[in-house]
Amino acid sequence: MDSVKMFQGYDKVKEDQQQQNQHQLPHTKFSKPLMIIISISAILFLTFTISLTLTALIHRTNTESPHQPSNSATTIKAVCNITRYPNSCFSSIISSSSFSQNHTTDPLAILNISLRVAFNEVTALASSLVAMNDGHAPAVDDCKDQIDDAVSRLGDSVSAMSSGGNVLSDGEISDIQTWVSAAVTDQETCRDGLEEMRSVDGEEVKKMMQKSSEYISNSLAIVSHLQGLLKQFHVPQH
Repeated sequence: MDSVKMFQGYDKVKEDQQQQNQHQLPHTKFSKPLMIIISISAILFLTFTISLTLTALIHRTNTESPHQPSNSATTIKAVCNITRYPNSCFSSIISSSSFSQNHTTDPLAILNISLRVAFNEVTALASSLVAMNDGHAPAVDDCKDQIDDAVSRLGDSVSAMSSGGNVLSDGEISDIQTWVSAAVTDQETCRDGLEEMRSVDGEEVKKMMQKSSEYISNSLAIVSHLQGLLKQFHVPQH
């Protein structure tokens, strides 16, 4: 009897093992496809992520102008390179109080600073001419009148820039260009008169005019090329 029970117990264990294996077969059957699905999903996700990254990089490369500077200093250099006196243009703008308060990369703001630098320098020149003793040759007095007119023209330009805000119309740009051009003519007329005078006073005044002449010339060059600069740096004009 014990032998029979032992064999029956053995058969029972064998039957349990077969049933357990049958339950495990479906699990084994579907584990591989599941792993394949997970692997494919991971690969697709990784591919999608890489594609998005590459697309963003390509878009950034295509939208950035190869000539667009990345910071204020290089922007100012790019703008000043169109002037006759690029060194004085750059140094006067980069050292101005207006620039120190707002490190701009906007050509409009750079023009505004350039005009203010020119206005301040011509105003100082006018004050120096007033401080000179009376009794100078008529050419010096005529020069003072011309410089006063230049101060007025540049003052109009600075006011137009302030009222225009971050945008300027074609008419406003044209007005500023006309005023700055008139200021250049004023200084040239003054210098011509001093050349004819050929005196110590005349030479002194010409030296005093050097910086203001360069600054006004720089401002005129910038405003004359402003529309092209706005397009180059993707700044809306209107």
